Amino acid sequence: MKLVFMGTPDFAVATLARLVEDGHEIAAVYTRAPARSGRGMALRPSPVHALADALGLPVLTPTTLKTPDALAVFRSHGCDVAVVVAYGMLLPQAILDAPRHGCLNLHASLLPRWRGAAPIQRAVMAGDTESGVGIMRMEAGLDTGPVAMEERVTIAPGMSAGDLHDTLMPVGAALMSQAIRKLEDGPLTLMPQAEEGLVYAHKITNDEARIDWSKPAREVANHINGLSPFPGAFFEADLGKRPERVKVLRAIPAEGQGTPGTLLDSTGIIACGEGAVRLDELRRAGKGGIVTGAEFVRGAHLAPGTRFP
Repeated sequence: MKLVFMGTPDFAVATLARLVEDGHEIAAVYTRAPARSGRGMALRPSPVHALADALGLPVLTPTTLKTPDALAVFRSHGCDVAVVVAYGMLLPQAILDAPRHGCLNLHASLLPRWRGAAPIQRAVMAGDTESGVGIMRMEAGLDTGPVAMEERVTIAPGMSAGDLHDTLMPVGAALMSQAIRKLEDGPLTLMPQAEEGLVYAHKITNDEARIDWSKPAREVANHINGLSPFPGAFFEADLGKRPERVKVLRAIPAEGQGTPGTLLDSTGIIACGEGAVRLDELRRAGKGGIVTGAEFVRGAHLAPGTRFP
């Protein structure tokens, strides 16, 4: 089939690669414009942009799709269907209606749970035991369209948002591949989303990143794992001349109790409002690599009884 692909981050890369591998004609790749990042703040193309360039595919980075010119360019591709994976830009109705079979979105949740910007992180933060991917025909509303296919995965204890992302990425690519093959044979069977169970996955903000030790251990662990690897949950510790920010990238509930925020032993177990958590992976500001809880305690010369705010 003749496709337009619309996506931006790493999560979308596997799907684009799979569709090319399947032999579909990619008329154009739409992605967000290069953004400044890194120490030198150089302009860097998105992961999808980089792959499209490597594959010799035409790339477009419009700042809006709402103008007549943008619509005319989109229509000129003459595509059968547009495949959308974490594109990061709202599609107006005229764009949604332009492809012969409309626009299909790969969404990283089991809709209607976790509609919105951060379904993977929110699922882990909420302590969900199951997630998945779905293929949805897009409508003007935010992730409101009918669903054609789903694939479920288990969120294992201690799984981070990064782990879930990496699990769902190839599953989603395979599911979209299957959906496009089915579409070649005829219309997809679409089911309206259930009216019950709607939850929005609001965008993650930096204000959410500070760890609240007063919460129960499982909530603290879910919060830490759900924000890993980005933006990374953190606490502050007096490790020298001034308080230092320490990011925690993985934690699990552990045995122990005490005043919330208190270091209980040399392995990195911290008391919470109920129970305790073991900090398994940490990174100190400006220190580079990831260390275990025991390595952090030893390297920072911390003694049991140390309190972290």
